[in-house]
Amino acid sequence: MLGIPDIVTHHPGIDALGRDCRIAATVTVCRFGDGGRIVLGDRVSLYEGVRLVLGDGRGPAPGLTIGSGTIVNVHAYLSGEGGLEIGADVLVGPHAMLLSAGHAIEGRGPVSANPLTYGPIRIGAGAWIGAGAVVLEGVEVGEGAVVGAGAVVTRNVPAGAVVVGNPARLLHFRGGRRLPWWRRRLRR
Repeated sequence: MLGIPDIVTHHPGIDALGRDCRIAATVTVCRFGDGGRIVLGDRVSLYEGVRLVLGDGRGPAPGLTIGSGTIVNVHAYLSGEGGLEIGADVLVGPHAMLLSAGHAIEGRGPVSANPLTYGPIRIGAGAWIGAGAVVLEGVEVGEGAVVGAGAVVTRNVPAGAVVVGNPARLLHFRGGRRLPWWRRRLRR
């Protein structure tokens, strides 16, 4: 199949692969030290240019787990330095970034000299992270939620919610679930 990664049984830097995983040859892993694990469920697909990061593994709960049937599209950046758990059947769009680590910004010196900050990210089963979306440390995206293209998610997203914008805001719920009454009034 043209444009679809081949099925592989191993990939450098990935600790455990389920059955029938498709990983492009250009997928890279950044890890040094021995902290954390990278684990993929069955039928996970990682397309060209995807980057998986554990860094030095010194975060409070480093690790990166991707559930069965999940597809990670081209050039996505997945940071497991603070812990990243992606559920089953999730879609991660091209150029999306899931960032479980960052830099403290207080102080007067260069930001690069500041300590790292960490927060686990959890993406619920069946969710969709749109193209170019950014999910920041410590955020949980609920089951079946949709993060619109280019959104910057700084807070938790409820199950079934559709969020858009920078910062991401609730647009509506999937499946006919209504917004709370006070949200409907604010939108008038």
